[in-house]
Amino acid sequence: MLLVALFFGLFFGLFVLFLGLLLLARPAPANSTARPRVSILIAARNEEATIERCLTALTSLNYPPELLEILIADDASTDNTAAVVARFIEGKPQFRLLHVRHQLGTARGKSNALAHLCRAATTDYFLLTDADMALPPDWVQAMLAATETDKVGVVTGITTAEGSHFGRLQGLDWLFGLNVIRLLSDRGWPITSVGNNMLVTRAAYESIGGYEALAFSITEDLQLFSRIVAQGWHFRNLCDTRVLGVTVPQPTMRHLLWQRKRWMKGAVRLPSQLSFLFGLYGAFYLVLFWPGLLPLSFVVSLYAAKILCQMLFLAVTLRQVGRRESLGLLLLYEPYLCVMSMAVIGYTLWPGYIQWKQRRYQWAEG
Repeated sequence: MLLVALFFGLFFGLFVLFLGLLLLARPAPANSTARPRVSILIAARNEEATIERCLTALTSLNYPPELLEILIADDASTDNTAAVVARFIEGKPQFRLLHVRHQLGTARGKSNALAHLCRAATTDYFLLTDADMALPPDWVQAMLAATETDKVGVVTGITTAEGSHFGRLQGLDWLFGLNVIRLLSDRGWPITSVGNNMLVTRAAYESIGGYEALAFSITEDLQLFSRIVAQGWHFRNLCDTRVLGVTVPQPTMRHLLWQRKRWMKGAVRLPSQLSFLFGLYGAFYLVLFWPGLLPLSFVVSLYAAKILCQMLFLAVTLRQVGRRESLGLLLLYEPYLCVMSMAVIGYTLWPGYIQWKQRRYQWAEG
């Protein structure tokens, strides 16, 4: 029983610590007043249903169009992605469509498309996003501001999702995980970057030889981040409404499990601090619901305390990014999290390929 008490003491002690860090977190810097030319890079494969939403948002950026270079790489799409992009960018000189048909160095898949984009870019700042993302108007200035001190080579924004209840629960998942990573990053611990909302300076990118010099990985954003940090570059993870990207949620449970299995491949390479926190969080259910270990009153009280702490963390996070959610959805997040945790672990352990961008990869790859 002493070990059980120590476990829950550690669990809730860390939760309270993170809530305190969240309330005292370093705010994102004010928008940069500098106006350098920047490159926005989008790797797209079979994105005909979502990419126009992304491009429309980019036309609404509060940044001079003549200082924007927006490059879209059609990564051998088998649908009408290229046609949709070509039609949208007609008469918009800041946009350019690239057709990716050959491999650069060791790069494959999305990494190869990004390698082509970075080679084609002509500026000193690469802003990376995905075809299913919509970025806010001040995105460029806010991301640039974080590069102005301390030799920062990588900046990461924050992401959520919209739509149905299922989509909004995914949005809460994005916010919860990314804000935990941001709090650890504020302590100087390099965790990861997320390639759908990311800035990399040319100098940092070229210091590692680019994607074409890296071993293939299906978690290319984590790989890029780790290599850049290893070269001595600093990093920032931001949580602010000005860098809040809104992604299209996964439409079904099956698609969500495909996504999370790929993420789990990257999770095995995450720093020990985050692996410990995720492990502790997952073990909560195992210890709490172990048959006969705790009286029912303790189980109910501890579970209610966990839900309350979780809701407080999400409520503060939502406030920091200028969003609101209903109390009902915040309560629903707990059963969603419990079911998803078990489903993802089971699906990841089940032998099978990883499906990503309509391509299949074995677990051993990358």
